[in-house]
Amino acid sequence: MANKKAKDSTTPLILMVLGSVIILGVVIWQTIKVLSPETTIAVPTLAPNAEIPFPEVARITLPDAKAAFDDGSAVFVDVRDPEYFSSGHIAGALNIPYSQVSSRMNELDKNQLIIAYCT
Repeated sequence: MANKKAKDSTTPLILMVLGSVIILGVVIWQTIKVLSPETTIAVPTLAPNAEIPFPEVARITLPDAKAAFDDGSAVFVDVRDPEYFSSGHIAGALNIPYSQVSSRMNELDKNQLIIAYCT
């Protein structure tokens, strides 16, 4: 009888230890999940404005454009004529005049964010 009583007294202890290990594992897993950076692609914030021409054309905010420039995740396309482009443009920008955009689209990487500007 004494042998059976010894087994019964260790069962609750084993269950408590096992339960504590499971709870500790879940806490660690959730902590790692919260603290680890997610792998996401930042989508620029678009700023539609009905007071400007072509309001259906998506626009990017200046801070988002600056961030894309800084991290090199976008290609900037100056759609002005070459003489205006040569007077000043964003460093590294391509010059594709507006009248040539449709015929020269194959020069642009469709997997990259394309930011067109004219002023």
